[in-house]
Amino acid sequence: MKIDLIIQNGSTVYYPIIEEGITLEWDRKGTPGKLKFSCIKDDVLSFQEGNPVKLSVDGTDIFYGFVFEKSRSGRTPYLIEVTAYDQLRYFKNKDTYVYSNKKANEVIKMIAEDFGLKTGKLEDTEHVIESRTEDNATLFDIAQNALDETLQAKTKLFVLYDNVGKLTLQNIENMKLNLCIDMDTAGNYSYSSSIDRQTYNQIKITFENKKSGKREVFIAKDSANINKWGLLQYTDKVEIATNGAAKAEALLKLYNTKTRSLSISDALGDIRVRAGSSVIVKLGLGDINIQSYLLVEKVTHKFKQNQHLMDLKLRGGTFVA
Repeated sequence: MKIDLIIQNGSTVYYPIIEEGITLEWDRKGTPGKLKFSCIKDDVLSFQEGNPVKLSVDGTDIFYGFVFEKSRSGRTPYLIEVTAYDQLRYFKNKDTYVYSNKKANEVIKMIAEDFGLKTGKLEDTEHVIESRTEDNATLFDIAQNALDETLQAKTKLFVLYDNVGKLTLQNIENMKLNLCIDMDTAGNYSYSSSIDRQTYNQIKITFENKKSGKREVFIAKDSANINKWGLLQYTDKVEIATNGAAKAEALLKLYNTKTRSLSISDALGDIRVRAGSSVIVKLGLGDINIQSYLLVEKVTHKFKQNQHLMDLKLRGGTFVA
């Protein structure tokens, strides 16, 4: 495995000596890609915050971003610890937008143009948002709100990420990998099952009838699970009375189950894996055997001493991140 990390300061390109390995983190939403490494300060190396950084593995570029933080300690003054972020770091900026008749991909393109960010392929999200006002919101929230509305309307989940210096929007259905995580490749795993998070066996939906001045109540429940777990109730409301019963049944179907969490540590690394990818997981977890695609909610790639490992946080089905 050949790893190349370069830092450019003006017209000068540096290949710093890296110590203590390299980590690259990607989250599915709301967080920029983060590259961390430590390099040795010599008489030649000179770089500043804002300088671009690029990481390549075996000739394939996998990260392009900018130095945001440098630090040293008294014990190792010769060592510079560096944190670099990709373009999505600038989505922490806040702004106010009022827009109408735009699709989520068009909203993201609008933001990128306004803030001078480079874009790559932004998939057509299809759903047109009639109008929306975002007041003093982060660019992350503005983009995610548009994507959430698209998810509700089209049941299609899109992931916004920076692909080596270009903002990219992709449907998760197009991000499945032919990669299997099993006991031979997983390293280790952490698994838990719970009825303490997002588990409800009774749904109560209310409708405020303004004409009659009365509150109408719609309830869906699973008596068998109430006997097993006790009463776990979720409440919500609707604006239209005819939607009450249907929403109660839909939410019961969604929440009337155990929730599970699964994290993989020190799996064999694959540079194709990013947050939003789906990988095949084949593991026996004691009370459940899993053999299906799971969505990568977060991945941390770890490069050290000619070794590439990765930590994964997974979700899908009853598995929540």
